[in-house]
Formats: sequence, structure tokens, C-alpha cells
Amino acid sequence: MELSTLAALNEERQARRAAVLVSDLATGTQRLVKQAAIAADPLAELLERQLRSGKSGMVEAEGTSYFLTVQAPHPRVVVTGAVHISQAMAPMAKVLDLDLIVIDPRSAFATPERFPGVTLLAEWPEEAIGRIGLDAYTAFVALTHDPKIDDPGLVAALRSDCFYVGALGSRKTHGRRLERLAEAGFDETATARIHAPIGLDIGAVSPAEIALAILAEIVQTLRGPRRKPA
Repeated sequence: MELSTLAALNEERQARRAAVLVSDLATGTQRLVKQAAIAADPLAELLERQLRSGKSGMVEAEGTSYFLTVQAPHPRVVVTGAVHISQAMAPMAKVLDLDLIVIDPRSAFATPERFPGVTLLAEWPEEAIGRIGLDAYTAFVALTHDPKIDDPGLVAALRSDCFYVGALGSRKTHGRRLERLAEAGFDETATARIHAPIGLDIGAVSPAEIALAILAEIVQTLRGPRRKPA
């Protein structure tokens, strides 16, 4: 690999942006396709499919064999609310190899005892998200039912390229949420990104079942066709 290609690959990695190194197996030539350029690439369909899988592999196109080396940021799930549902999400997220980050300014809830091994940020979402950032490999989930905690996170998520945005609550609660977001300047196209009711419809009742439904929907979205970055 040429040093310039390696440097560009490292730059994308540090910025948490996906990229695919395309190697022509016949000629040995290599080229780096950054995430923003995939849609316009001649191998776009193959690149997107390989990127969704998160795995490198060999493909063929028009009689030519390529090896696609996938570099994708580790997917994260950022949650507002150190609640029973996020507690149940923690061990499941670990098994699914998703990095879970729980944000809740209520220090009585956001404790290491309740969330062992989880990244906890006992801060207001504006502060926490401002530091960690949100990107195309981040899912955002609002779970508190408290607009003072959930709404700032939703605003940040809708202004970002998060691949998934979800919010807990009844249809009535979500209706009031949409009104507040409209007042904040978001149109229907923007708020339509919010998965609400949240999670796949599996008839979930308990916190663990709701956690399962949410994570299943997140994985489904992660592995499906990606939303084009704004």
C-alpha cells in the first residue's frame, strides 16, 4: 500500500468515517474510496453491500476480481436515560458488539453499580454530545420521557448523520414531541427520521423485551441501505 493511501485511510479512521480499499487482484493496483464518494463510484452497489456487512471480501464485476477491504467505525448506541430499559440494553449491546454510551444528568441513576462496564456520562446531553459527537455510525435513543433530557439529544441527533434515531413514548407523547421539535425549526422530513413507537413490533412489554426490540431495530437499520449523509 502506498504511503499516501495509508495516510488517507488513517485520516478517515480517526474521523470515524467509513472507507473501502479496492484492490484489483489481477493488476495489484489499489485505490481508496471514501464514504462520501461511494455513491458515485463504478462499484457503488458492491461497495455499499460490503460496507453494510462490515466485513472485507472478494467480489467480481465485469470479469474483474477485486478484494474490498472494509474500514468501518465501530457502531455506537448513545442513550439518554439511565433507566431500566437501558440497563437491559447493556449486556445485549455487548453481545452485539455495539458500544453503549448512557447519558443522564441524574447522578443517582447514572451509577457504575447500575451500569457495570458501560460508558456513563452524568451530564446534560448538550454537554456530553458536544464532546463525544454524533456520526453516521451512531444510533441515538431517547428513553427518559423528560423533554429537558431527551429533546436536546434529539435535536443534536437530527442535526447529525446518525444512522438511527429513536424515542420512547406513546403516540400522544410523540405528538407533543413533534410539536416541540417543529418549534425548534425541524420540518416533517427531518422528524420522520425518528423511530416512534421505538423498536420492532414484537409485542414487547417488559424493559428487557423493549430493549431487545430497540436493539433489533438498530441492527436492522445498521445492516440495511444507509441514509445518505447530509
